[in-house]
Amino acid sequence: MPSLLKEGDIMIGGIFPIFNKQYDRAFSFEEYPSQVKCKVFDLRAFRWTQVMIFAIDEVNKDSNLLPNISLGYKILDSCASPPNALRAALTLVGEPDGIESSDQCHPPISAVVGESGSSQSLAVAETFGPFGIPVVSYFSTCACLSDKLKYPTFFRTIPSDYNQAKALASLVKKYEWNWIGVIQSDNDYGRNGILAFTEEVQRFGVCIAFTTTVLRTYPHSKILEVVDIIKYSTARVILAFVPEGDLYPLMKELVRQDITGIQWIASEAWITAARPSTPEMFKSFGGTVGFAVQKMSIPKLQPFLTSISPYTSPVGAFVSDFWETVFGCKPCLGDCNSSYSNNATFPKQLCSGEENLDYTDVFFNVTQLRVSYNVYKAVYAIAHALHHMIFCGKTESGVLKQCFNASYITPKQVNHYLKTVQFVDAFGETVLFDENGDPPPSYDIINWQLKDGEVQHVTVGQFRTSGRADHELTIREGDIIWNTGKLVPKSVCSGICPTGTRKAQIKGMPACCFDCIPCTDGSIANTTGAADCFPCPEDFWSNTGRNNCILKTAEFLSYEDPLGIALTVMSLFGVCLSLTTFVVFIYFRNTPIVKASNPELSLLLLFSLFLCFLCPLTFIGEPRDWTCMLRHTVFGITFALCISCVLGKTIVVVIAFRNTLPGNNTVVKFGLLQQRLIVCSCTVVQIFICLIWLKISPPFPNKSFKYINKEIILECNPGSDAAFCVVLGYIGLLSGICLVLAFLARKLPDNFNEAKFITFSMFIFCAVWLAFIPAYVSSPGKFTVAVEIFAILSSAFGLLICIFVPKCYIILMKPERNTRKHITLKVPRKAL
Repeated sequence: MPSLLKEGDIMIGGIFPIFNKQYDRAFSFEEYPSQVKCKVFDLRAFRWTQVMIFAIDEVNKDSNLLPNISLGYKILDSCASPPNALRAALTLVGEPDGIESSDQCHPPISAVVGESGSSQSLAVAETFGPFGIPVVSYFSTCACLSDKLKYPTFFRTIPSDYNQAKALASLVKKYEWNWIGVIQSDNDYGRNGILAFTEEVQRFGVCIAFTTTVLRTYPHSKILEVVDIIKYSTARVILAFVPEGDLYPLMKELVRQDITGIQWIASEAWITAARPSTPEMFKSFGGTVGFAVQKMSIPKLQPFLTSISPYTSPVGAFVSDFWETVFGCKPCLGDCNSSYSNNATFPKQLCSGEENLDYTDVFFNVTQLRVSYNVYKAVYAIAHALHHMIFCGKTESGVLKQCFNASYITPKQVNHYLKTVQFVDAFGETVLFDENGDPPPSYDIINWQLKDGEVQHVTVGQFRTSGRADHELTIREGDIIWNTGKLVPKSVCSGICPTGTRKAQIKGMPACCFDCIPCTDGSIANTTGAADCFPCPEDFWSNTGRNNCILKTAEFLSYEDPLGIALTVMSLFGVCLSLTTFVVFIYFRNTPIVKASNPELSLLLLFSLFLCFLCPLTFIGEPRDWTCMLRHTVFGITFALCISCVLGKTIVVVIAFRNTLPGNNTVVKFGLLQQRLIVCSCTVVQIFICLIWLKISPPFPNKSFKYINKEIILECNPGSDAAFCVVLGYIGLLSGICLVLAFLARKLPDNFNEAKFITFSMFIFCAVWLAFIPAYVSSPGKFTVAVEIFAILSSAFGLLICIFVPKCYIILMKPERNTRKHITLKVPRKAL
């Protein structure tokens, strides 16, 4: 294999992807395969080889580092493929020439710097592991390489993808991108990187819109399939975790099809690559953001690079390829006329020999070295490990004391000292490896910006370790230019649900894809993006926006309510009517019709009706403890008094007119005392029932939520439904007895038939209260109270009108009929 070689006391190997593609080969299986041929010279990788050579030359010139010991190197090309990297590794561990005894057989290489690709490093690390040869990679980031059980001799000067995945996830989280497309290289680097990234972002609720793969060896048809996936995806942010060589064919196709409007996130493998950083690529990839390893400036490197020439080192491998790539011509070495004339193998023209390397070329820019600086640190890490192993202190005169013969160094010993190496380089940076062979994570955030017609990699932030396990992302927002300009791009499958709605998962779609469903009545979501709606407390209800709970309105039958006003007017009208009747009966108390109506019971009845008409006023207004107890007990007692009076009048009427029969002395046995006794006894029973009710389980104010969701119904709870039923039942019993007695006396033959009017009034009374029961049970809210008031007023008006209005009509309108003769006049039975 062609190599860059320099002999030394201690040899360091190097493996670099100097060419990044290989020619396809046909295998016939009938002859030995032809030698691998590589193509597409990579200037960036060639510079890495020169940085390694430059660093080794610096070490050899440093009198304080490995004094009197020279480092040599052997650098091979991996052709950016794992098979060729393995071939290079086996070449490095092959036996050196001139071995005469097996006792002298030691690996010719003490340590290796390489490789760049993670897949290539996996092959190299697995190969060198059994030999104990340490490998220090400068660009392999796969987290899988941190496994010391599998790769005990692997080290690197670039942070692991585990840390890069955290950095990328922090960026995605910061800008709330939850719908991300990902492109991975079809190798260990891409697969492991995307796996670590996916695990990290899923903790933040980020969904992956699509995952596709690319590789530099893919046919064009496969690249077109990836382009179609990108084109038709709704993801506006795409992460490409791909080495530059694998991604470049896809980038060219995206530019060719003019696919724009996508915010690209780059891994460290291509964010600072020079080849895609062109104005042509900027059309589709402008504003790309990614993480790059720490940059450094190595001023002395520039003169070293400009000294490269095929004319000064004509046998140097890869130098002629470098010259061809830079100047587009083939250097003339030896007899050019005989070597290259008319040779179709060399289509490029010959160089004139006057070509000069231009300092302005990106190849010579040593102010923004990133991967090159990692190569530089790798060489120095090996050198310091060797120094600590060979030299064990200083003599009394201050001269370094050599305790180990450099000729007998084994790779395993170097590996041991690399684990503990720690030093500060010439630029003030501390170099060390943790227990996994990884350096402390440190990234710059790079943004692609177009300035003066050139794509520049502008540092807009950092990702650093702020503690033992914590990381810190800092971004200068004003310095970033996105693909969309200064406006931060958005990439969501579904927009954030506004307040008042909740997320409803769309069937068959990732968790980030959802519909926003309004919260149901009585529940709210007062934050955006709520997964669920939360019910309001019992006394509260949701507002129209479903984003806040508001206190429910208290609903009760008030005096300001139209229904309350109407019932109050009716109640007061009944009060006035009963008082008027009372006054009429007092004023005309000496007239026959009043005397015949049992004045004492009539006036007591009018007083009880007066109280009945006042009773509804306790039902109107906000329920309180005293009004709740008063309304039911006063209602029960006043109506018991009222019906007791009617019962007494009915008994008096029946006995009075039955007394006209010969030999009947009943009237003597039911005088005024007996009337008072029956009224009082019947009323006292109801009073006793009410007192027991108030003692055991009195009525109380209650908030009801079962009728109208937006309102709290303030009502009086009976406390004991059984007691309430007993009160009503007792009134029903009295009215039933009264109705039966009045009905039996309805056909007495006198013109003045008191029993007939009592019968009518009791029919109305019973009908009202029989209708009240189903209406009371089925009426919601304040209408329950209205039904009860209506029943009270209806039954009271029935008694007042049926019993007293006919008498008042005769007293006031027909005074000529207010005589004893007319009252006692017999009427025909058929007229009744």
